[in-house]
Amino acid sequence: MTSAPSTAARSRRERSLSPAAVALLKQFPPRPAAITWPTTEQPQERILDRLLQAPFVLEKESTQSKRRVGLRKILAWLEQHPGDTWQDRWIASGADAAGNIAWRELAMTWLQSTGWAYRTPNNDFHALGTGLLPLISGDVIRPSLSWLLTPGTVQMLTAEMACSRDPDGFTALAALCQNGPANYHTKDGALRRIATLIAAKGGRVRDITVGDYVELAALLPTAGSGSADTSAYYYQLLHALSIFPATAPPSVRFFTGKTRGQVSIEQMIDQYQLSHRPVRDLLVDYLRERQLSIDYTSLRALAYALGKLFWKDLETHHPGIDSLRLAPDVAAAWKQRIALKKTRTTTSSGEIIETNAPRADHGLNHLAIVRAFYLDLAEWAMDDPARWGVWAAPCPVREEEMSRRKEHSSRKSRMDQRTRERLPVLPTLVRTVDEHRRLAAERLYAAGAVTPGSQFTAAGQTWCRSVTKNPAAKVWADDPDTGLRRDLTMEEHKAFWAWAIVETLRHTGIRVEELTELSHHSLVQYRLPGTGELIPLLHIAPSKTDAERLLVISPELADVLSTIICRVRDSSGAVPLVVSYDPHERVWNPPMPLLFQRPTGVENRPIPTSSIRTLLNEALARTGLTDVSNQPLTFTPHDFRRLFITDAIMNGMPPHIAQLVVGHRDINTTMGYKAVYPEEVINGHRTFITRRRATRPSEEYRIPTDQEWEEFLGHFERRRVALGDCGRAYGTGCVHEHSCLRCSLLRPDPSQRQRIVEIRDNLLARIAEAERENWLGEVEGLKVSLAGAEQKLAQLDERARRATTIDLGLPAFPEIAGRTATLPGERS
Repeated sequence: MTSAPSTAARSRRERSLSPAAVALLKQFPPRPAAITWPTTEQPQERILDRLLQAPFVLEKESTQSKRRVGLRKILAWLEQHPGDTWQDRWIASGADAAGNIAWRELAMTWLQSTGWAYRTPNNDFHALGTGLLPLISGDVIRPSLSWLLTPGTVQMLTAEMACSRDPDGFTALAALCQNGPANYHTKDGALRRIATLIAAKGGRVRDITVGDYVELAALLPTAGSGSADTSAYYYQLLHALSIFPATAPPSVRFFTGKTRGQVSIEQMIDQYQLSHRPVRDLLVDYLRERQLSIDYTSLRALAYALGKLFWKDLETHHPGIDSLRLAPDVAAAWKQRIALKKTRTTTSSGEIIETNAPRADHGLNHLAIVRAFYLDLAEWAMDDPARWGVWAAPCPVREEEMSRRKEHSSRKSRMDQRTRERLPVLPTLVRTVDEHRRLAAERLYAAGAVTPGSQFTAAGQTWCRSVTKNPAAKVWADDPDTGLRRDLTMEEHKAFWAWAIVETLRHTGIRVEELTELSHHSLVQYRLPGTGELIPLLHIAPSKTDAERLLVISPELADVLSTIICRVRDSSGAVPLVVSYDPHERVWNPPMPLLFQRPTGVENRPIPTSSIRTLLNEALARTGLTDVSNQPLTFTPHDFRRLFITDAIMNGMPPHIAQLVVGHRDINTTMGYKAVYPEEVINGHRTFITRRRATRPSEEYRIPTDQEWEEFLGHFERRRVALGDCGRAYGTGCVHEHSCLRCSLLRPDPSQRQRIVEIRDNLLARIAEAERENWLGEVEGLKVSLAGAEQKLAQLDERARRATTIDLGLPAFPEIAGRTATLPGERS
């Protein structure tokens, strides 16, 4: 028999949880507290007979004697209180409400009144504590969760439960902990939380439900001090035991406060507390009509612009307003206010100062939303006058106010300046992140090879590995220059991912959202029909434009991706499945083998965009680069997209091909990303565009035909030469008259190394002959070719030293097993 929690208790519990956790409780309700069960109804003699035998008996006789005395005293004390069961008497005694030390004081007061107490009160204190353990582990009483979470209430609860209640369950948990990445403190705390749930709810480990976890998680932050252990590792352990249903969330992040999930349209509008109910209902109806044609992010933007920046602002400055028909002075004042935004700055003394600053677009985006709102109402009023006609009114935003020419020109100028500042220093950033990654890995490897307290040498410096409580979790070392302790594990982690982010972004030009969504499934391959050569491709999932695309993976990018895969693989060789959260749509994505993932606490999680930006800025700080104002130079992930487009077009890639590569809908957007360089280039480019548009205006700005796309693919076939592959850009001819050995664009094939060695030896013999015959002009040309051969051999040796052949393990999809990917325009 069980009792349902009271409405008040349930309301208090749900107020302390996030909306996602409240929804989870409705899907997976916790087990209610039971009123009675067989073991709590047993008589005192039978309870004593059971709890004073194995497995409740302690090995140490003195401690067992104290437990025996404490157990008898607790049962005698509880027997004085009303109730049909020992659980009833426990509640009636006030012990559960008292918690911690106070419950023992209640029992000790009664013992003293009966003359049954020890002469030393401390002896009774410890006897009562050790006597309570078998009552809990023997399922005679079930204290509440809040009582069990009170600091110092029960000691050795985990060991008692593992010994007497569920040995098999705790053995399975211990095996999982042994292979898990968490430290001892985290694992011990997780087992203690699981024992707490069993003590309060009854049953065994496999009887715990998702709702039980959520209920306990809501109480942890309020239990004891602010430093209470709120780790969610025990949920991961229970989930790994497969005791939860398949629909249970795979990660605790599903119901944390940071992931709110989608809210209803009513909640979007009601958060602004609009006074005029009819307008509030109108905004809800309008958003519901627009909801079918826009995504969730755009819907939230509409609710913010119409609910807060428009109508709430009017109610604040014009109390009592009840019509969309705005007077000219009211509309003018509102447009002036919307062009500004409040900014907060903190002074050196800690004082917060609010100021009004112009918006970047001077409020044009919000004006456009309000204008569309009025025009939609006017159009809908003609189709449904009864519903919308009453709200039709003149639009306060005129068409001529929506000109964006000045804004676009200013933004283009700013973005071009950013690109011109960052493109020349990109090699410095690339070199810095690669060097920092190499040094950080060298330090970590050298430190891991010695015992704590020993010295080691890395990069020409002598370090001392620090002695820590948990050396297996992280490796620390004392800096020989500053004497400060440094976290070498974290430094190597940051250095590696900064390098991976910079390399991936600069070679692909993808958006940061697309970077975080790259997975093992993104690696596909295409076989050229003519030669049978396999071309690795990177599949970019639909993001901003909801259009997927394929990118050719260069050898440099292949090295980066293979290194990332080798790092994130688990012990079985597979890329772990992780669950990512879409902060824009506020939904959880299905588990995927994402490439940009890292261990966080007790589980692998995707690297969020905020961490990507932080890693980029930290990498820039190490370069010491500054902008024109002598301030530290910063990069955003989107800067790499502009750099990629600018570099590609400047090196000969046609704009309409670049448009497809980067995934733009409009070629003008692609050209807007390309930075404009010196004045003569600008004037010449404009003249060329004018002449070209006059002769064939529709040929250059269009979607490429299948024939053009095949010609673009055929470029890769024609780059194959005897010694390797030519790396020249698409649409360009050979600038070295096919003297491949001398050309820096040749990527030598490792299998042709012996041929290059033979060429080098032949060149040495010919140089010797020319010098002997005094053919000085021949000597000069032969030495240039010899230098090219030596350079190609050095490239092959460096490549062999830095990398080994790695099987990327391309995943096979069951529904398309045995087939290869096809490019747009090709018949499968």
